Parts: sequence; C-alpha cells; structure tokens
Amino acid sequence: MARLVHDAGTGHSQKVASIVRTPTVTHFWLDAPNHLPASTQTLVEGWVASDTPIDSVRVERPDGSRSDPLPLVPRPDAAAQHPARSHVSGFSGKVAARWAEDGEIAVVYSCGGIERRHRRPLRPAVDMALKSAKLRRIAPLLRPDRPARLTEYYFDCLSESQRPEAMAAEVDAVSRNDYDGVARDLIARHAGSLILDAGAGCREEYLPNVVNFEIVPYPSTDVLGTGEDLPFADGVFDAVLSLSVLEHVRDPFACAREITRVLKPGGDLYASVPFLQPYHGYPHHYYNMTHQGLANLFAGGVEIGQQWVLDSGLPIWSVNWLLSRYRDGLPPDLAERFEALQVRDLLRDPLKLLDEDFVKQLPRETQFELAAATVILGRKPSH
Repeated sequence: MARLVHDAGTGHSQKVASIVRTPTVTHFWLDAPNHLPASTQTLVEGWVASDTPIDSVRVERPDGSRSDPLPLVPRPDAAAQHPARSHVSGFSGKVAARWAEDGEIAVVYSCGGIERRHRRPLRPAVDMALKSAKLRRIAPLLRPDRPARLTEYYFDCLSESQRPEAMAAEVDAVSRNDYDGVARDLIARHAGSLILDAGAGCREEYLPNVVNFEIVPYPSTDVLGTGEDLPFADGVFDAVLSLSVLEHVRDPFACAREITRVLKPGGDLYASVPFLQPYHGYPHHYYNMTHQGLANLFAGGVEIGQQWVLDSGLPIWSVNWLLSRYRDGLPPDLAERFEALQVRDLLRDPLKLLDEDFVKQLPRETQFELAAATVILGRKPSH
C-alpha cells in the first residue's frame, strides 16, 4: 500500500510505502498468585504466547507505578499448547506484597511494543466468615491487661516494644507445615473446644477450633503476639500445639512457662523440636534440643506421658540433610567429587580429612549451617 506525502520544500508530492500493522495475537495465562499475599513477598508467574517478541512483563499498582520486569523463563508446556505462536515464554518472580495487596493483581505485558493488561481479583486465603466467627470466640480468652487491637483478620496483641522484632520476622521464608497424625488426632479429640497452635506459621488448612498464634500476620493468623508473653488468660485452652517452634524463639523457657500457664488443668500438650538439624531460620534459629532438653523445658508444669521419635524425625533425615546441604555448599566440581565418596570415606578420622578440598573450601555460611560446634569471643563493656 502507498500513500501521497507532500514535500513542503519542493512543492511536489511523491508516493511512499505505508506501514500497515496487523494486530498482535497473544495468549496470556497467570498461574499465581490466586489469593492475597501470605508474607512480605508474593510469587507472580505464568506465560505469554505471541506472534511478536515478548518485551517485558511487569506488575502494576492502581496508581500506575510498575515493578521491575519479571524474569522470563522457558515454558515448554505453553509452547506445546500454542505451536502457531513464534514467541512463547514464561515469567516467574517474587515481588513485594504491596504489589498485590489491594484485592487484585494487575500484570502488564508488552509484545512487539504493544501493551496489554491482565487483572485478577485475589481471594482471601481463608474463609472470612469462619475467621470472623472464630475471632468472636477468641475475644473472651484475651488478657485484659494486654493490648489487643481487633483488625479485620486478627487480634494485634503486639506491644510497641515487641513490634520491631515482629517486623524483622516478616521475611520471604514462610513457615508452612502440615499437621502430622498426632496433631490431627488431638485437634479432632478437642473438636468442640478451642486449642492453641503456638507458632502456627502459615496454615493452608484453616480449622474452626484451632487458634493460630503467630508473630507474623499470615492470612491464617488469628492472634498476633510473641510466645514469651502470650496474650491469653490463665487456663483457657484444652490443648496446645508447639510444633518446630521453640528453636526459633529467644527464650524457650519463657515460652514453655507461658504454654503451661494457658493450658487448662488436665489439658494436653504436643511439642516437637529439632535435635540434629542444620541451621534454618524463620528468620532466626537459636536452640536445638536433646529429648532431655525438651522434657526439661516443661518440667514441673506438665507431666510427660510419652516421648518418642516420629518417622519424620528419624536419624536418616539428619544424615540426608547434612550431606545434601554439605554437597550443595561446595563448588560444582567439588560437589561432584563429594557425591561420589563412599560412606567409609567419610567415616575416617576427621583429623585426617581436614586438608581435603571438600573440607577446606566449604563456604563460611555453610560451615555455620552445618557446624558441629561454634564459638564466640567477646568482651564485657567497660561502662
């Protein structure tokens, strides 16, 4: 196609080629997120199939501000679905929660210089009718001498002095664990009463009789506070769960006393802690414990009826975790050599292994993660 263009300098007209753009055909899919952010960051991922190059994918706020471009990644599954499209790419990246906290997420993607926008409403991560009903049941259990601000999603019982620690705990490493069979039996046994999950993390399953207590405001959190100063009255819970939590608190003895205090006489306790596990922080990891150490935390307040090792805590998990993290901490060439070692090679006298490359070149952060022991050297202030 041609069009006439008048040249003001010569007074003549000439025919020039006219560029005609055909509409860009695109297909877009958003895998995540589907619900409001569960932590300080949220994963945004999906794919774009287009007949023109994919320029960028960004998240957009209602005020028009945009995130940095999300990393583009291969998506062979999407490419197989759209063989007629010459440009197919996935995108996957984490953005701050504020980009998806207004009840929806907006993703702007550009293909061949043409922008398109996809909006998705984000549902609450829990049933709000169920949560509201539970919050009404929790209200009479709270201590009148502690601050308790009711929000739409939880009771905020943090004092101003505790809030900085809570903000520091809001990291991308989100604690998510399913209940094991013992916990489920306990929850079912007390179906008609409220039980406390002290340090619940982010629970995918929101149960009507479990009070999710946390220092981080996850969607499932019912009460916000610290374990060393529980905001509940004495003897109000028929059972308390403390599952892989006490290693992450600054004062596990204070937490144990508080758990004992809020248990009803005759109430049930189910607690678990790591012993031979590497460092893992949410965001901090202070204390591992022997079985005697765990029992000692509750000595005098709780009668220990049983103590055992779950299948998920058997020694083989420690061996696997330690060796796999050791391997992952090494440079690729050494990691391959380390993986090829036999058990008998690692059972030699450690003093005779100290000069091995896989010992000398282990990074400092991995040494802290897997250390048999650590030391400190300090000095008391002179004033």
